[in-house]
Amino acid sequence: MTTPDDHTLLRRAIVLAAEARTSGNPPFGSLLAGPDGTVVAEERNTTLTDRDITAHPELKLARWAARELDAATAAHTTMYTSCQPCGMCEAVIQQAGLRRVVFALSNEQLLDIRPGSGRLPVPQEGPALLDEVRAVVEAYYR
Repeated sequence: MTTPDDHTLLRRAIVLAAEARTSGNPPFGSLLAGPDGTVVAEERNTTLTDRDITAHPELKLARWAARELDAATAAHTTMYTSCQPCGMCEAVIQQAGLRRVVFALSNEQLLDIRPGSGRLPVPQEGPALLDEVRAVVEAYYR
């Protein structure tokens, strides 16, 4: 359940989204806040101006957190974002060890506003060569 303090920080994420749009990028913005609500980092979507399809603000912040914060600090950090993170960003947020994500617009709500990307799903096939790949992967984790 979100609180009035969460709403204040979400409003800042929405301002960051508007700034992204003003800069010619898709309207998405995010920030990281510590347990006391102090903003520690902010990002805007820069996928068009950076010519980088992965320049989502959530991904940039999660990478920053993984690089700049120790695990204990990350575990007490909340990401506030204008829109629910996509699958790519969600995976990186989890790897970064962030405690919580609070978003303003869900992915489902976004699709109501912006239906589909027009791109067909990329077919995936597998698993294959399990024994060969397992030997390589298991060696890393043991």
